[in-house]
Amino acid sequence: MSKLSKRKMMITIMRDMNHSEHARKSAAILERLYTCEEYVSARTIGVTISRFPEVDTLPLIESAWESGKQVAVPKCNPDTREMDFRLITSLDDLETVYMDLKEPIVGRTDSIDKGQIDLQIIPGVVFSDEGFRIGFGGGYYDRYLSDYCGNRVSLAFNHQTSQDVPIEEHDIPVNMIITENKVIQCLKIRDAK
Repeated sequence: MSKLSKRKMMITIMRDMNHSEHARKSAAILERLYTCEEYVSARTIGVTISRFPEVDTLPLIESAWESGKQVAVPKCNPDTREMDFRLITSLDDLETVYMDLKEPIVGRTDSIDKGQIDLQIIPGVVFSDEGFRIGFGGGYYDRYLSDYCGNRVSLAFNHQTSQDVPIEEHDIPVNMIITENKVIQCLKIRDAK
């Protein structure tokens, strides 16, 4: 099955989740994240503002601020397919842009170098246990991660994982996937092969 077919099929499955199940599973995923050393030790976290049916990241952002962490959110350039992560200190620092995405307001936020982001939360639709992913199709993260050296973690519902994912030369895997049921140590699985 092609990446496009797998993406469409999984998005349909995800959209079939009712809102209470989505909220419950999102909360369980975040509780697992909060106990991971990668999160605990991170001073600055990069994360997108999720939209249903993705794992809800707004509680993560609020919790990070409460823990004294900095939060950086991407401003996307559709022409170049590149991202500029910018520090936000309030949800008021966001604006709604194309496709109803929420992004930082450039005039109210400061850009941060990727080397200063300790933990990058990588979105995706379908994941293999080795950490390879099918994203939403824009290629933004593959470009961004090509020289990113921090921790790469994805948050996903259990049914999004353990899938066969076609791998392309430019694909960069995550090191860990956290679901409502488990933590998949992708780096260890890749090292064991």
